[in-house]
Amino acid sequence: MYNKTTLSNGVRIVTEEIPHVRSVCLGFWVGAGSRDEDDSNNGIAHFIEHMMFKGTEKRTAKEIAETLDAVGGQLNAFTSKEYTCYYAKVLDEHLDIAVDLLGDMFFNSLFKEDDIEKEKNVIIEEIKMYEDAPDELVHDIFASTLWSGHALGRPVIGTEEIIKRLGREDLISFKDRFYSPDSVVVAAAGNVKHDEIIQKLGPIFEKLRTQPVERRYVAPKVHSSIQSRKKDTEQVHLCIGTPGLPMDHENTYVFHILNSVLGGGISSRLFQEIREERGLAYSVYTYQSSYRDAGLFSVYAGLSQNNLDQLISLVVREMKDFRLNGITKGELNRAKEQIKGSMYLGLENVSNRMSRIGKSELCLKRLVTIDEAVKKINDVTHESIKGLAEYLFRNEKIVVAAIGPQLDKKRLEVCLD
Repeated sequence: MYNKTTLSNGVRIVTEEIPHVRSVCLGFWVGAGSRDEDDSNNGIAHFIEHMMFKGTEKRTAKEIAETLDAVGGQLNAFTSKEYTCYYAKVLDEHLDIAVDLLGDMFFNSLFKEDDIEKEKNVIIEEIKMYEDAPDELVHDIFASTLWSGHALGRPVIGTEEIIKRLGREDLISFKDRFYSPDSVVVAAAGNVKHDEIIQKLGPIFEKLRTQPVERRYVAPKVHSSIQSRKKDTEQVHLCIGTPGLPMDHENTYVFHILNSVLGGGISSRLFQEIREERGLAYSVYTYQSSYRDAGLFSVYAGLSQNNLDQLISLVVREMKDFRLNGITKGELNRAKEQIKGSMYLGLENVSNRMSRIGKSELCLKRLVTIDEAVKKINDVTHESIKGLAEYLFRNEKIVVAAIGPQLDKKRLEVCLD
């Protein structure tokens, strides 16, 4: 059962009661991410997330870490391009501990100068670790190529140069500006009642009184191009993709099915053709990411230099086939059942349920129920898949990003005509 309450200052509290479980997942969602940054402070939203774990007026960083460990709970956070989430998962009998801890971190973090300087080193090491993971880094290069010069194209984690420059005033100013009531959603799922959450958290969040910030988001312009980075790796890490769809687009579920059939699992066309039939790559898959007013779609593969030309040809062939012929009835039915099955299995995890209702309320300002999602999946047709493929898979929209030891851009050219 879903419930929603909006506090007098605009903070939204959403809950889903699941009486048959013994756990509760509680999340504080904030509509602030790397998209709200500029070239001078890229990475600051992620930096703030780190600092919320470094001590409050009544807890040291160690005590924050120990509080939920002591009762077998989990405490974590993440930052994305458009939002940040702090969350805790505990047994229902320990809900008060989670409420007290998350509330303390959210409202009373100290942001001490010496802690900030220490955490800079931690984040810089995180950046270096990321640079040493080309299978992850290539996706940032792809986004920065697709949306060159736009905030959505910048990495969430920032750069070493910028992180070194950021100070306490920068962090506090950004937090005060973007952690405003209209940007906050409290989400809870599990063995908990809505009135109980309102009673425990309503008075805490009512005191959040910073002024709402006026955001003027501009949709990114798409740059169709090829970007390669030389790196001494054993494999070439490759992304071939296009602009996608924004979060609340009418063809969202059509896109889910297209993605599933093309490369969304081990039965997908690309996985079967490239890995199982030809043995050209160990890892090959497709994915989509959606934001308020934009999205992206990409095929990823990690492979040897010698297999690059053949793999690109196979990807192009499948994209053409989608555009010209769509998918078969069997593929459509299997993809529908796969996506619905994955959705229902995800409901068995209270963390997934909390994330679903929190993100839905924050980003869409409404709850997308499972029944609504299933209906839209069932309504997808062969014609709608073909129409979306015709829109996506065209030369003027193709973007290629690659990391490898020796990359000739001519080898990376893609032609769908």
